[in-house]
Amino acid sequence: MSNPDSSNPPVPEIPSPSPTPRSASVPVVQIQSLSASTASTHVPVVVPAPAVAGPTPTPMPSIPSPVPVIEQAAYEHAPHTPAAHYPVHPAIPPVRKPNAFMRYWRKMGAGSLLISIGVHAILIALAVAIVTVTIKEPKVDFLPGGGSKGAAAASEQLAHQVQTKKRSAMNKTTPMRKVVSNSQTATISLPDIPMEAVDVPEMSSLMGGAMGSGGFGQAGAGGGFGKGTGIGGQAGFVSLPPSMKSRCSSAERLQKLKDSGVGVECEKAVSTALEYLKSKQKPDGSWGTSNKCGMTGMALLCYLGRCETPDSPFYGDNVMKGILYLIETQRKNPNGMFVVDGQKGNGGVYEHGIATYAMGEMYSLARLGGKQLPGMRESFENGVKVIIDNQQKGGSWVYGSDGNYTQGREDLSVTGWQYQALKAAKLSGLKINGLFPAIEKTVKYLEGKQTKDGGFGTANRESGYNQWNLSGVGILGLQTLAHGKSTAIKKGLKFSSDFHQKETPQWKGAELYDWYYYAQVYFQNGGAEQKFWNDTALPEILKNQGKDGSWAAPPGSKHSAAGGDKVLSTAFCTLMLEVYYRYLKVGDREEGSIFQR
Repeated sequence: MSNPDSSNPPVPEIPSPSPTPRSASVPVVQIQSLSASTASTHVPVVVPAPAVAGPTPTPMPSIPSPVPVIEQAAYEHAPHTPAAHYPVHPAIPPVRKPNAFMRYWRKMGAGSLLISIGVHAILIALAVAIVTVTIKEPKVDFLPGGGSKGAAAASEQLAHQVQTKKRSAMNKTTPMRKVVSNSQTATISLPDIPMEAVDVPEMSSLMGGAMGSGGFGQAGAGGGFGKGTGIGGQAGFVSLPPSMKSRCSSAERLQKLKDSGVGVECEKAVSTALEYLKSKQKPDGSWGTSNKCGMTGMALLCYLGRCETPDSPFYGDNVMKGILYLIETQRKNPNGMFVVDGQKGNGGVYEHGIATYAMGEMYSLARLGGKQLPGMRESFENGVKVIIDNQQKGGSWVYGSDGNYTQGREDLSVTGWQYQALKAAKLSGLKINGLFPAIEKTVKYLEGKQTKDGGFGTANRESGYNQWNLSGVGILGLQTLAHGKSTAIKKGLKFSSDFHQKETPQWKGAELYDWYYYAQVYFQNGGAEQKFWNDTALPEILKNQGKDGSWAAPPGSKHSAAGGDKVLSTAFCTLMLEVYYRYLKVGDREEGSIFQR
């Protein structure tokens, strides 16, 4: 075939390459010839490559293309043809035959996916190994230096349980119950906060099985309450008053005992005491053989003091039945008091204050659980209203079991239980009319009861309401209600401390009613006064606990045996042992002054 342009010499036509594979000994190269005058005619030509000595080169892969390709050498030997009119393609390097490993690698799918999976698997394995080695729960040692043999044994037993029992596990296995009351009062539902969302809180009872009594289980890292041991910043405790958080974490409770310089045997004694109280609850939910609302309130305070709520796996039913008993008893009483209808005597005002106090703590703690407590809020608010309405002009309260309080009198002992109920009302966060004015009046009354000696009460020791017995009532009220700011506190502490230094606390003749207040006063103060109390009174309490977990009234005691079944004396001692974690010290509280609106 000839080129139609006669100005260029004709290019000899060469047969097209055979379709046979290019594995022959002479490689073939395709070239393209373009006319200098026109690009519309394309002539495929093939030129045999020169023979090269040596081994046969690797066959070139075929390159499918609709346009024939020319070799650079053809341009160089094509006369009268400008090189700029020809596209230049670099020579394609030979492709090496993949080895066996690469063939297998590609056959398996290979590439970046398998590499990525392998690398991630290695990284995950390393991470698990590091976490396993790093996160090891330290050995729990809650004993202060020295420690008794009994304390050491208790510490070892509790430490083992604290590291192994998990609150969340028990929560998942504990059935939830809805308790229905026959009361016509409205059912309330407190905010539900799942226990799994709480870092440290757990039902206290989990430890009890190992000790043959009620106890407590492991709290997660929190403050722990989320850790800083304890509860700081934990989501599950957002509704719990800051001053009450310590009681709801086993780790925090034990740490508080250590911080206060006492042994973990205190917690073991509390466990056995709660078991004893459980055995003495009546079928109707009450405790005691007389003054049953007061005795029921005291027993409930012991359970609530260690965060045993209606959701507790060991004591939930006991707490719930006790609360319902108080609600039903108040509902039947026309004057709204927590007193058995028809009961006469001066004890009713004590009973009402104690029961209202217990109801207030229950209201604050109930929001941690998932139970409905029918009528509880109304019952508590009504109880507080009775207290506020019957406060004397001077800030005190007096006897009056039938709701007709004697005007113009004052009674420091009665006042103590009423102001504790007001404290619970303040911590609950409920908006109760007249609450803060009542607290302010109480503070002024207490300050007015201080004698020139520094004590609170009468200066006549032969009197039943003297400053040696009741100074604890006055000091504690000012520590908590006035947020520790009253100048009367320091003077009162000096009087009490000097008194106990001269007359060391002993079990024989001890008035547990008085000790109950002094234990709280010295805890709130801390320092040398607390250490002295821990070294003298605390051992007396621990060594006089019965094998069944109870305490009998001390020989010669006048005010510790009321109510029957040893409920009152056992409750007083239990609350004294719980004092180290029931509330934060006033100086450590986050909630500010109690006068804060």
